[in-house]
Amino acid sequence: MPAYDPFAAQIRGLNSPATRHFAVVPADGVDLPIRPRVLRALTSGAVALRDVSGDVIAYPVAAGEILQFSAVGVEATGTTATVVGWL
Repeated sequence: MPAYDPFAAQIRGLNSPATRHFAVVPADGVDLPIRPRVLRALTSGAVALRDVSGDVIAYPVAAGEILQFSAVGVEATGTTATVVGWL
């Protein structure tokens, strides 16, 4: 039996909690299969994010940190942290 969702009739907005997640496999020049709402760092390190313009910047992250960024891609070069995407 599916769980009861008392919010099922509500419209989900950008401030609503995520309802899906997926593993991110860093790859140079490869777009993510789904653009995430945000990224969450599972381990500390660095994550190299590519934006819609193709610009890449590596950010230091701590385990548990949430990156409020909808990345087009996560580059293997420069990424040492493990991240997941949230939708």
